[in-house]
Amino acid sequence: MNSIFNRDLWKEILESINSNGFRTLITAFGVFWGIFILVLLLSASNGFQNGVQRQFDGMSTNTVFVWSQTITKAYKGNPKNRRYSFNVGDAEAIRRNIKGLKTVSPRNRLGGWGGSTIITHEMNTGSYLVEADYPEILTQRSLKIKEGRFINQSDIEKKRKIAVLGWAIISELYEPGEEVIGSYIKIQGVSFKVVGVYKDVSINGRKNIDEQKNIHVPFTTFSQVFNRGDKVGFFMITGVDDIPITDVKEDILALIRKRHDIHPEDDRAVGNWDFNKFLQKFNQLFIALKAVSYFVGIMILGSGVIGISNIMLIVIKERTKEIGVRRALGAKPSSIRRQILLESLFLTLFAGMAGVSFAAFVTFLVNLFIDSKYPEGDAMLYNASIDLPTVGISLVILVICGLIAGFIPAQTAIKIKPIEALRTD
Repeated sequence: MNSIFNRDLWKEILESINSNGFRTLITAFGVFWGIFILVLLLSASNGFQNGVQRQFDGMSTNTVFVWSQTITKAYKGNPKNRRYSFNVGDAEAIRRNIKGLKTVSPRNRLGGWGGSTIITHEMNTGSYLVEADYPEILTQRSLKIKEGRFINQSDIEKKRKIAVLGWAIISELYEPGEEVIGSYIKIQGVSFKVVGVYKDVSINGRKNIDEQKNIHVPFTTFSQVFNRGDKVGFFMITGVDDIPITDVKEDILALIRKRHDIHPEDDRAVGNWDFNKFLQKFNQLFIALKAVSYFVGIMILGSGVIGISNIMLIVIKERTKEIGVRRALGAKPSSIRRQILLESLFLTLFAGMAGVSFAAFVTFLVNLFIDSKYPEGDAMLYNASIDLPTVGISLVILVICGLIAGFIPAQTAIKIKPIEALRTD
């Protein structure tokens, strides 16, 4: 008789709940709505996090960009406000002295940041960005080769005048049906042979057609043809997967300052943008959103728990004589307490699981709508989902709430004296 799996015990609980079904339904709605809001907010938070992270698909997020700026402090006899340039030797020094790096890519551009240069093919002319790269840039950016090939190490060593075009350039420089691979383009009057066509398959590439109009040439060829010597415009440096680039960034900057006789405390002389740190700030935002979701959901759920507790007190009052008879026949206080707690727990869990199921259904409909409106997957809310940890946490919250809701009524019930209960009309 003391087991919670006792058939008669659960029969009594169900009869008590069904004795006033409408009242029970209204009371349980508070728990249903509270857990629904909680789970829906957590699902939306997951979807927002997925959407933001998807915006950076195809990019090495454990990356820092480093470029030279004006020196702001005099040091070792050198005046402030002077300009300096990175060089190829910096790349070798960074690879040799800084541990935890996967790729160090020196890069140059024609046209500067956001700029472009005139490109011609036969009688057609266009203005595009020319980027000088090493082959390893493919490990840092999502450039998928559609035709031909990308730059290889042999191109770098032999300084071949070859180029890889973005697919969106083809329609502007070439006639329909014209062969692209093996043709020639001119960059500032210098002929380059086209050996490949690429497509930027990242989210940014799909959203921004200009990302599909860049031209990639070997770094060494670029330096020779356009008289850059060993100068480097900027570095794209990626850390190994298990070491955040943020942890080694200061070592990189300190090494560059040392190599170019820059004051160790001149933080403005070496420009940098830490992609990893940028995403960490987003992650902190997501943690805050989830904390707010839990706070709001639990506050709403609390009102439902109060409702269940109140209704259980009413039930106790209505069943005072019944409880008195049971006590007179020898029922222990623990058995009375157990029944009240199980009744409260069952009602809370039933309403809560219904709320979780409804939240899952609404989330499913939202995902269908987003997928149909944004087939490219570039919405800020993407794949909103209710994961197993969320369901598990919701279940724990419901159990705690159910026990809290039944505790006061249960204590009230066991304080009822049999003689006084039997006198009650």
